[in-house]
Formats: sequence, C-alpha cells, structure tokens
Amino acid sequence: MILTRRFPISAVLLCVALGGCAVNPVTGEQQLSLVSERQEIQIGEQQYQPARQSQGGLYYLDPGLQTYVDAVGQRLAAVSDRELPYEFAVLDNPIPNAWALPGGKIAVNSGLLLYLRDEAELASVLGHEIVHAAAAHGAAQMTKGSLLGLGAQIAGVVSQQSGYGNLGGTAAQLGAAAWMAKYSRGAELEADAYGMEYLARAGYDPWAAVSVQETFVELSKDRQTDFFSALFASHPPSPERVAANRAHARELGVKGERNLEAYRRATTQLRADAPAYEAEKEALEALAEKDPRAAIRHLDRALKIQPDASRFWELRGHAWALLEQWRNADDAFTSAIDRNPGYFRPHLARGALRFERGQYQAAERDLQRSRELLPTALASFYLGEIALAKGAAREAEAYYREAAADPGVIGQKARERLAGKR
Repeated sequence: MILTRRFPISAVLLCVALGGCAVNPVTGEQQLSLVSERQEIQIGEQQYQPARQSQGGLYYLDPGLQTYVDAVGQRLAAVSDRELPYEFAVLDNPIPNAWALPGGKIAVNSGLLLYLRDEAELASVLGHEIVHAAAAHGAAQMTKGSLLGLGAQIAGVVSQQSGYGNLGGTAAQLGAAAWMAKYSRGAELEADAYGMEYLARAGYDPWAAVSVQETFVELSKDRQTDFFSALFASHPPSPERVAANRAHARELGVKGERNLEAYRRATTQLRADAPAYEAEKEALEALAEKDPRAAIRHLDRALKIQPDASRFWELRGHAWALLEQWRNADDAFTSAIDRNPGYFRPHLARGALRFERGQYQAAERDLQRSRELLPTALASFYLGEIALAKGAAREAEAYYREAAADPGVIGQKARERLAGKR
C-alpha cells in the first residue's frame, strides 16, 4: 500500500530556501508547499461558484438530493484529518465525474450518481475527494509546477507574504479545469487509501471503495471516451488501484453500512429521469449531424419525461435557431431561464439570439445577467459591441479586453476591435 510521497533533494532545498515546508495533515509528512491554508481556502471560495456554473450548474430538480449528498459528505468530513470549510454540491451534468477544489469545495455530477449502487459507494467517491482537499493535492500540483511553471511565480510568493502573491493570483484565474487536471499516481493511491480510512471511521463499509473502482475499470474497458473522459482523465481507473483497495480493505478488517435503500430513495427522481437524459444525448448527436428537427423530436421525448429540466429547453432553443425559427427559439430559451434563473447559459443563449436579431436593449440585460453568473468571452464581446453602438468607447474597450483573452474566434474578433478593425 502506497501512502507516502517523497520529494527530490532539490525540492527539499527549495523548501528550506523559501520557508515553504509544511506537514501534510493527512500523511503527517513534510512536503513542499508555496500555498498557505488561507490561500487554499480563498482559491476554493473564489473558484467554487464559477466552477459549478461552468460544469452544469446546481442540480435543482430534487433539492432533497443536494441535502442528502451534503449530509453524507459532512459525515465524512467530520472524521477527516483536516478541518476545512467543506461544501458538497450535486451538479446538473449527466457526464460522470467528481472533483475537489482547494479548501474543501467538492462537487459530484448527477450522472455519476447513476453508476453508484449505494450510499457507501457515494461515500467512497466523496471520501476520495475529501482526501484530495485535505492533503492539499491541488496545491501540491501547483507547487510542483504541474499546473504552473515556478520561475517568476516563486519570486512572487517570496516577495509577497500576504494575499495570493503571483502564484496564488494566477491560480485563482485558472478556473476549475486546472484543478480537475489529472492527479499523480501517488495522489490517487493516497486518496483511495485514506478515503477508505475515512469510510471506516464514519461507519461505512470500506469495501465500497473496491466495488467503485471495479465499476470504473469495467466502464473504461468499454472506452466510452467522450462520455467518461473527464472522470478517467482526472481519476484514471486501473487494476492496480482495485488491488490496492482490496488489500487495504482486508487490512482494515471492518465492515460497515452500505445503506442501499436510503440511496435508492434519495436518487428516485434522478433514476426516473435517466431516459430523458438519454434522449438529450441523442438530441446532441442529431445537432452535431446538423439535423435540428430530429433533435427536437428527441427533446420532445425528454420534456415529456421531465418538463422542468432547463437544459432540455435550452437545447430546444438552439435547435429552433438552426431552423431560423427565431420566435420559437426565444420562447424556448425563456422557458429554460424560467426553470433555472440562476444558471448562466440560457441567459447567454437568449442574449446572443436577441443581439443577432437587433434587440440590443433586451440582449444587454440577458448578457449582463449571464456575465454576473459566469463571465464568458462571448458575453463580453457582445456587450462590447452594444457599448460601441451606444458611443461608449471606453466601456466597449474594457469588454473587448476581457474577450481578447479567449484563444478562439471570439478572442480574435475582440483583438481586431481593439486594433481598430471593423
């Protein structure tokens, strides 16, 4: 069982030089860390809202499921090795995945819950993510240069003993995708092993960690790469992990709760809606094949099962827009907003549609609301265009500068505007 990670001599010397040595509260070992606990918590708090928005928004169709998952997570957090302001959220995202930000901000996609058998397996997933946060694996990635080159970043940390410093400031701008990057083999084995310790301490069956990994290994054999790519990229399954978990479960020598019935009750709505999400997947495939009418038929099926799903209405709006049925598209986006007003994407979609239709005042309201929920290059570019049309050149320039950071087509258009090209 691998529960330790060693740093090369150069890292130890750097640790001494920068005063960046810390004791890992999970393993009890010295480790190099250029990010303080306060900075970890700040980064997590800053990134949690945009991370949830960018990954589908909160799952709202059954508020009881949020309460249930949070209760399981808090039960595990109470026996963890590090006190952090832990939060647990279920996201409205059918793609199976789970992730942890620094400072204990954790999320699990609704799609992953459909592949778990009982509460103990849910606890296994959450316990694994708790270890990533408690052992500061995200901060360790950053420190070791997995996410950022050290260089000038280190100088910034040395020179700025308060706040984020250059390193933390850059980290805060990375967004959730950086923190969901692939963990090292050692970090994954560590999260498995200590996560099982947390299961046992909380009264759950640690063998659940074995069955979860067995499920993931089987799913990886099917190679549904598009559907499981996010999960397998950040948490690669392997027979090695299954064997390590099995050996550790034997070593722990305890059995605990599985809570099958409680889990099935908590996920009743989610399982009932599963065929609707399958129909949504077929609609997305139809849109990729440029067949919006087929997409609408699939979405009709989805909405018959779950008429309150904002994501189905939004996708329907895109299908109508491809058919140039502008009124139908606007109505569909409005239905999406009505069902989930706290999610950025339908506001952005309706704002973009209204801008292209010349409804600038209404578009501006939608785009501003979208930007409040999650800043995007597209919203900033359109708001720049509206500001320019109103003669507010300095305001337009500020929006274009935001959009210019995008590496794609929108960023290129924004840079052209800043260069004075029309």
